[in-house]
Order: sequence, then structure tokens, then C-alpha cells
Amino acid sequence: MHNILLPAGWPRPKGYANAVHAQGQSVIFCGGQIGWTENQRFECLDFVGQVRQALKNILSVLETAGAGPEHMTRMTWYITNRQSYLDNLLEIGETYRAIMGKNFPAMSVVEVSALLEEQALVEIEVTAMK
Repeated sequence: MHNILLPAGWPRPKGYANAVHAQGQSVIFCGGQIGWTENQRFECLDFVGQVRQALKNILSVLETAGAGPEHMTRMTWYITNRQSYLDNLLEIGETYRAIMGKNFPAMSVVEVSALLEEQALVEIEVTAMK
């Protein structure tokens, strides 16, 4: 389905892949998911809580297409506070693995000045190949 690409001599990244070579029958483009529930309510206003909910939302979208975390090939995180991300790396990693397992797509993290929803602290997009 897909292979993680690691150039010779490069150290293996932790929690993401530098690149993914994917082959499959269909591509799933998951629009940015934020840390609110399916009823568009923020139950958590802290960074890790919103990451948890955004990842759960992504999982729900993937499951709708008959896919799961193992099908993810690309993930982009938009965060409103770089320091919140860095200060919570351990808990973010634990939360990620609890929801997505040890499936690490090619990933980028981008700090932005704000997200459309005023209370949103993180938005995550995913591309998956099934």
C-alpha cells in the first residue's frame, strides 16, 4: 500500500516520516479538522485536548471511507502557538499513539497567527491512500 522512504544514512525520524511512497486504488483528502466535537462544540480549550479531539475527528472521517490510520500518507498541522506544541510534545506523542497507533505519515507543522474558529488552537489535514 505505501512505503516510508528513508534515504541511506539519514536518521529515522521520531513520530513522522520524511516521505511516503503510496500506491492504491483511492485517495482520501481529509480537510482540516479542529478540536471541536461533531456538534461543533469545543469541550477542551487546552492544546493537548484539542489535538486529541482533532485526531478523533480525523479517525472518524477515515473510517467513513473504510480507511484507518494505517492508510495516512500525509499530515499537516496548523498550530497557533509553537511554544504550546513544544511544551507538550510528550503528551502529544502519547495522545497521537493512543488514537493513531504507530502510523507516522509524512508530516509538516506550521505555526499560523490564527485559525478561522476563534477558540481553535490546532487544525490538522490528512491525505490517505486506500
